Amino acid sequence: MPPPRRALLTSLLRLRAFSSIASPHPHPPAPPRRHQFVTDPTASTSRNVVGAIGGGSGNPLDPTQLLREDPVAITASLWVSSFRAAAAAASATAPASSTPAPPQSLTPFLSRLELWVLAYQKAYADETGSYLPRSSIPASTLASLLSLRNAVLDARFRFGNRLTPFLQSPRAANAPDPATLSKRKLRALLTTPGPPPFQDRVVQELLLLLLEPVYEARFSPKSFAFRPGRSPHAAIRTIRRSFAPYLWYIKGDLSPLLHSPDPALVVGALIRDVRDKKVVDLIRSALLTPVVTASDDAGVKKKKTKRKYQKKKVLPEGEPKPDPYWLQTFFGFAPEEAQMQPDWGHCGVLSPLLANVCLDELDKWMEEKIKEFYKPSKSDVVGGDDGIEQGNTSWPEFVPTSGPDKTRKVDYIRYGGHFLIGVRGPRADAAVLRKQLVEFCDQRFRIKLDNENLPIEHITKGIMFLDHVLCRRVVYPTLRYTATGGKIISEKGVGTLLSVTASLKQCIKQFRKLEFLKGDREPDPQPCFRMFHATQAHTNSQMNKLLLTMAEWYRYADNRKKVVNFCSYIIRGSLAKLYAAKYKLRSRAKVYKIASRNLSRPLKDKKGQSPEYHNLLRMGLVDSIDGLQYTRMSMVPDPDYTPLPSGWRPDHEKILLEYIKLTDQQTLEEQRACIREEGLITPQDYISMLVWGYKKNAVLLPSSKDSDAHGSTEDLGSDTDELGEKELGNEGCQCFPKFAEMS
Repeated sequence: MPPPRRALLTSLLRLRAFSSIASPHPHPPAPPRRHQFVTDPTASTSRNVVGAIGGGSGNPLDPTQLLREDPVAITASLWVSSFRAAAAAASATAPASSTPAPPQSLTPFLSRLELWVLAYQKAYADETGSYLPRSSIPASTLASLLSLRNAVLDARFRFGNRLTPFLQSPRAANAPDPATLSKRKLRALLTTPGPPPFQDRVVQELLLLLLEPVYEARFSPKSFAFRPGRSPHAAIRTIRRSFAPYLWYIKGDLSPLLHSPDPALVVGALIRDVRDKKVVDLIRSALLTPVVTASDDAGVKKKKTKRKYQKKKVLPEGEPKPDPYWLQTFFGFAPEEAQMQPDWGHCGVLSPLLANVCLDELDKWMEEKIKEFYKPSKSDVVGGDDGIEQGNTSWPEFVPTSGPDKTRKVDYIRYGGHFLIGVRGPRADAAVLRKQLVEFCDQRFRIKLDNENLPIEHITKGIMFLDHVLCRRVVYPTLRYTATGGKIISEKGVGTLLSVTASLKQCIKQFRKLEFLKGDREPDPQPCFRMFHATQAHTNSQMNKLLLTMAEWYRYADNRKKVVNFCSYIIRGSLAKLYAAKYKLRSRAKVYKIASRNLSRPLKDKKGQSPEYHNLLRMGLVDSIDGLQYTRMSMVPDPDYTPLPSGWRPDHEKILLEYIKLTDQQTLEEQRACIREEGLITPQDYISMLVWGYKKNAVLLPSSKDSDAHGSTEDLGSDTDELGEKELGNEGCQCFPKFAEMS
């Protein structure tokens, strides 16, 4: 019988009164903000209730009461949910008529104070060069983080605002309040260019924490750079494996997009996957807020007030040390594709991710063109009707020749703003694709490209990408196979081999730019005067680190030995000239005579004036001098020809996909069904049966004497054996040993 109307009305009024207690009416003068009690939607129901009431029995405005969970666990849950949604959208079992799931809201994560603390720790490490544990963050900093979070959620935060700082930099904790400054100092504060406020960097780190997992699950596997796990080495290995059969190449440059982006283009690409208004408004304001730059008059005044001498710079307390000399030198060897680092307005560390968001449209468009241009040939071993790549998987850069009919296909790879397209087929296919690419870039990115910017080059001319040259050689290997009857037949085969070599010309150019040598045809090393005041041990140590890094950079080049040995020759000659000028030895030959070929012997050891160098070394009064690496070509390691597996993914993506697969209920049911079909049993079930049999029979045992203990144990063993034979069948006792052998 339905309840009367008056009783139903009474219950509704009670429910409304309880809801008004949980969230106060907005008319009182000082209501608490509702976003202070928002919790993670993935948290448990009990935690949601506690967060809605006010975080337990403590003060809800206390920042320590809002730090309830591990921020790394919250971020990991966002990574898992993003990859799970992307895997479900890309699965072939999903019906074509099903609508895609709406994008996940990021506002609940934006209100989590735990993530703000994690963003502060990352910004603190970049600012000071040291890690700050969560337990060492003072309460005043937590209160400032809470006020910064509230300002962001209430749309009161502005990028580049130096007058109302919500959070002070750890290096400027005692900075004066802008409200107490004079007009002259305020004008200088607002017009003088300088580093962005520390609170801007914290907001940028938080946005990166939220947006990176969302887009990493959606980005194309054809894109590299500015992504975790997708380094230049991964791009070079992908080219070595996948670009072997292509004859024509199109190389393009979209760096103008990285220099000066269109805010409308960036926001339009962003809202396709992120529908959160607060996050989109934050990024829009970061793009549109003007950045204070230095004027020309300031540069003229600076030239007039130039110092007569330069004092030695003393780093303030807490300021991170600059990069060592060897690392600065290696950064000078960065290839053209990796030199451009996007920096858009006040986006900061978020700029590379936004650049990939814009260029992801080109990746998706090229994936459609790859399917459109694919025309398989049954007589070709490169690709069949199913589209599966065939051939020798252990030697993927070798492409055998197999008749006049070839499979027509296209492949694509992008590193930052530079891309490379390989076309297998006639040159007309490459010309058609180039025409369509020019139209797409003009319509979508508003970048004017022409035939000069997108040249079509043949593989025999050599294609430069990431300072590595792609070329093709015809080889005649000996093919051995087993015929019918077990007879081994050896035949001479013919095919093409993709060679990926480091550009020696580009290496010389980089050395000349860093003033390590001069001349083109006969490079002459120049003394490295930046290390003039350093000791011999420190100088050799710095250059050894540079050589080891160079050997690792050219790890996958076919001419690794030649290039690394040339780098060692240039650096060794530069140091020899430096030591000759420093110790007044006049020539490199005299330096090599005293210090040996690898410069490992001391050059300042004078007999009769001081103890021998070995005695000083034994007493710990001098540093040991390490000789230079790779002074002979035989000492350089061989190139790494390890083939990249098909369908390669970075390690973190493989772990995420494996975790999602193991947590899927359908996968668990399939594994259990497979175990039952094989007649096996899991160790957990086997142990459970043994424990249950022990408990079942232990109740029946008499409370005994010592003489009956042995007999009861035998009865227990016999009962357990009978239980195993009855419940598990005849194979029950043999399943566990089988599983042990398999494991």
